[in-house]
Amino acid sequence: MTISEIQAEIIRLKREKNVCVLAHSYQGQELLEVADVTGDSYLLSVAAAEDSKQTAIMCGVRFMAETVKLLSPEKTVYLANESAGCPMADGLSYERLQNAVAKYPDAKVVCYINTTAEVKTLSDVCVTSSSAVRIIKAMPEREILFVPDCNLGAYVAEQLPEKDVHLISGGCPIHAAVTAAEVDAAKAAHPDALVLVHPECVPDVVAKADYVGSTSGIFNYAAESDRREFIIGTEISIAEHLQFHCPDKRFYALSKKLVCQNMKSTTLMDLYHCLNGAGGVEITLAPELIASARKCIDEMIRLGGK
Repeated sequence: MTISEIQAEIIRLKREKNVCVLAHSYQGQELLEVADVTGDSYLLSVAAAEDSKQTAIMCGVRFMAETVKLLSPEKTVYLANESAGCPMADGLSYERLQNAVAKYPDAKVVCYINTTAEVKTLSDVCVTSSSAVRIIKAMPEREILFVPDCNLGAYVAEQLPEKDVHLISGGCPIHAAVTAAEVDAAKAAHPDALVLVHPECVPDVVAKADYVGSTSGIFNYAAESDRREFIIGTEISIAEHLQFHCPDKRFYALSKKLVCQNMKSTTLMDLYHCLNGAGGVEITLAPELIASARKCIDEMIRLGGK
């Protein structure tokens, strides 16, 4: 079968079986073209909750599928590729966070959305990369334990000097691998381009950027800007998607290292087999786990998170 034939069959199957297909922005263009909703992880979970279909398939990684289940416990949720994990989320265990909480007993625990459902049960507030600064600023507490991405946490701390932000080691190894020297080299190669980076990058990289924001923030900034050239400092697929979306502009990946193998592990055939009941894995969470993990997301929403 050709790519277009597989895509056509996937579209037929999802309509026949009344399934909502979710695809994170880091997936390949061929998957985004057959998805019902594309975007950042939290947006996908909210969209799934608002959708009338009772089954959702996540083309992304496990914590994203878990978040869909947390917001829609009554729905059947699948992860298209069972092996698709997230090193950031997997790097922070429940026990490790327990130890950090014991070290900073007076701090409110703020967890990035990129965490497991278990870790969320120990957290007071959940945030996304686009809402972290705004949500933490709205919190009355001064002392914050931010987990698990120490680079995003450092960015938040710089923006909010009035807060006492504690960090632990951890984060996205893909974004963290990019260096300031690579930014300098990219600027030298493309002197007219603006540098747009994700706050999961190390502080030296963030300091050299013209814009710092979430995946969707980077995409929207580049799409809406009247500038013509951009160096994209997040997963390499975003530069590709922007090329399709804005063919009159030029987009350059900041580094060849910005490739998430976990995101790339999900294929069209994974989605095809999942729709046929011959692949993927159903996400099941105990009701008490859902109730406990959901509290930090509800608190984010209460504080103005979207």
